[in-house]
Amino acid sequence: MLNVENKVIAITGASSGIGEATAKLLAEKGAKVVLGARRTERLEKLVEEIRCQGGSAEFKTVDVTNREDMKAFIHFAKDTFGRIDAIFNNAGVMPLSPMNALKVEEWDTMINVNINGVLNGIAAGLPIMEAQGGGQFINTASIGAHVVVPTGAVYCATKYAVWAISEGLRQESKNIRVTTISPGVVETELGSDITDDSAEEALKEFRKNALAPDAIARAVLYAVSQPDDVDVNEMIVRPTASAF
Repeated sequence: MLNVENKVIAITGASSGIGEATAKLLAEKGAKVVLGARRTERLEKLVEEIRCQGGSAEFKTVDVTNREDMKAFIHFAKDTFGRIDAIFNNAGVMPLSPMNALKVEEWDTMINVNINGVLNGIAAGLPIMEAQGGGQFINTASIGAHVVVPTGAVYCATKYAVWAISEGLRQESKNIRVTTISPGVVETELGSDITDDSAEEALKEFRKNALAPDAIARAVLYAVSQPDDVDVNEMIVRPTASAF
């Protein structure tokens, strides 16, 4: 039996890709999913689809870079279902570029979404989980948390930060599980915001061997479904044929 049924799981970046696939899979297995992203129309459609399949889902628009917005999203989940069992901090952006392109605004965006978005999720959920005596954070890092590639310096730095934050939180926690998932190349919208031609071409090459988002969703399911005294701390999920 999976330790998933009736768990309340909040997911950011839920309107597409890994977040969408994870929402569908967890709801199929009996979780109550609360979906957050900026694209309300996509969230509405996804919630309707999950409910039509017999699942339980709600949504709330959220900007993860805004601390109060993130707090409102997590409290909406708690107020709706009475508790928070897991928060999947999944929202991320990846506008890759060489350092000498000096795309400093894009650097700021990655730092705000990829790092501050995770911190805001932790800040919103940690007091709730401590008060209820348990819970789980699942944070999306990347293979970029383990290897740096040209055009990826800042992106990889943000994902190294996600790894470090997650590991620090794990060490400090007694009743709260912390999981870092590091996907390899996945076929998602990540990277659609690249404005540098060389980085865009490099990503196309990487994606010649890419996983479907469902592969990462199954990793999340595995981490969530373990007994409460088992904490799967880190998972790296790569395409078999990938060198990175």
